[in-house]
Amino acid sequence: MDVFEKLKILTDAAKYDIACTSSGVDKKAVPGGIGNAAACGICHSFAADGRCISLLKVLMTNACAYDCQYCVNRHSNDTPRAAFTPRELAELTIQFYRRNYIEGLFLSSGVLKNPDYTCEQMIEALTILREEYRFCGYIHAKAIPGADKALIERLGMLADRMSVNIELPSQNSLALLAPDKSRHSILSPMGYIKNRITENSTELVKYHHAPKFAPAGQSTQMIVGATPETDFQILNLTEGLYKKYGLKRVFFSAYMPVAESSLLPSRDTKPPLLREHRLYQADWLLRFYGFAANELLDDAHQSFNQFIDPKCNWALNHMEYFPMEVNRAAYNNLLRVPGIGVKSAQRIIVARRTGSLDFDALKKLGVVLKRARYFITCRGKASEGLKWNNDAVLRSLLSEKMLDTIGMSYSMPEQLSLFPKQEILPSQEDFLKCLTGQI
Repeated sequence: MDVFEKLKILTDAAKYDIACTSSGVDKKAVPGGIGNAAACGICHSFAADGRCISLLKVLMTNACAYDCQYCVNRHSNDTPRAAFTPRELAELTIQFYRRNYIEGLFLSSGVLKNPDYTCEQMIEALTILREEYRFCGYIHAKAIPGADKALIERLGMLADRMSVNIELPSQNSLALLAPDKSRHSILSPMGYIKNRITENSTELVKYHHAPKFAPAGQSTQMIVGATPETDFQILNLTEGLYKKYGLKRVFFSAYMPVAESSLLPSRDTKPPLLREHRLYQADWLLRFYGFAANELLDDAHQSFNQFIDPKCNWALNHMEYFPMEVNRAAYNNLLRVPGIGVKSAQRIIVARRTGSLDFDALKKLGVVLKRARYFITCRGKASEGLKWNNDAVLRSLLSEKMLDTIGMSYSMPEQLSLFPKQEILPSQEDFLKCLTGQI
């Protein structure tokens, strides 16, 4: 099998790994080296200067000793197999870079023979890139659960970002669908990477030229929809991972049925893309808006509202905090207003130092008044002509796409419907009650 045939197989096999994030590191090429990493530079992200930056996302091999039921590369699956040699992968990457196809590498792998051997192969490929070709571009490497710590250490010295995929949200699901893996085998390297990053930051303070260990941090990925865990369980796990392991990102991957198994959704099941989207929105609230997981969901409400985003849903269920006076509210409180984001909240704090703000000023500062006007006052007054009615609230909080979907006549698709099938569809009043959790 030639290198091009291997490339076709191993790039296709890597498509289920999520890598749509910025590189998280600025790094210029050393004298005599080539390539650089930009802070926004992984998998079709946009750099500050407007460039679309891409990287080669590929597996070292799709041959795997494990038999994870949800994985297309499991050893019991009848699929074409291929494996790069470290030299082939390094040369392929550098040739793609020289042709300006890519600016970095995202490298993962099936478990070939055992975790240590697989990690050694990845290390050898990255060593050729870094030391022989003096490649200084962005590299994201997936750590192999179960590999020796010394190998994880070496891999982290060669890569800019590392990740250990947690895959499934609970030990029970892992035991059922991925019996070769365990929660300990995944969390142990995650903990080691976190501690090593902390140690390295101290070393860099003492010694300016100390080698860097995974300077862009670490991330992980969870599959959503393959197992019965609720949004509440997934979000609590996400919050715990951020706090305990200092992760840069937790990625959610809507399960795409690629295997026929009695333990998994049927092959004709649609990927839960809207659910994945709501989890990403909630993840953003955890990381940048000061929300806690138990504020967004609880034991009584374990799934996200499919019609409106988590922030709007929270606001509608906590009207005791509103309306909020923009000219006096603290920054953390402003972040909880629908239509006010991180940048617009920062602008409000700066602008009101020189005078009080009105609704026209808020619009100029980037506030989405279509949403925010129902939850704020300026100088003690509500927005002129504001009428709180069901139709207005629905139109302000629902996206244009969702409005088109329900058509305000509520011809809802089956995946989005919160109501039983019936000839007479719910009134707007009942729909609003549904949004706010009253029914």
